[in-house]
Amino acid sequence: MAYWLLKSEPSVFSIDDLEQRGISLWDGVRNYQARNFLRAMQAGDEAFFYHSSCPEPGIAGIMTVARAAHPDPTQFNPDSPYHDPKSSPDAPRWDGIDVCFSEKFNPVIPLAALKAAPALAGLALVQKGSRLSVMPVSAAEWKTIRKLAGR
Repeated sequence: MAYWLLKSEPSVFSIDDLEQRGISLWDGVRNYQARNFLRAMQAGDEAFFYHSSCPEPGIAGIMTVARAAHPDPTQFNPDSPYHDPKSSPDAPRWDGIDVCFSEKFNPVIPLAALKAAPALAGLALVQKGSRLSVMPVSAAEWKTIRKLAGR
């Protein structure tokens, strides 16, 4: 099993939205490196759900990959903000994964707490200039973050 961190703006899609739906497509990733990380995910992998671009950014909970990478249908929809006119069903450029709700953290683990933890100094999220919306998390980082959540 591998571990991951995926970011979403809670005004677009939050941990509460995922909890309500139970399972959902994680779509709209339009960065090649982040897409390649999505392609590396397997069903059963676990991921932290990170709320970004909000008053209190941080890790809001955990989700499980329910279905490995498959073509993101929003790339083909001209009405979608994630539409890509250079992508076609015969040669899709972008993938999504299906995720299912596992656990909600209350409170959210704030970014400041993640940055303050020495064991997380190598986590891409806390690196200056790191803006990826999908990133791997090591087993040691996973354990540290779960401890910060009181798990």
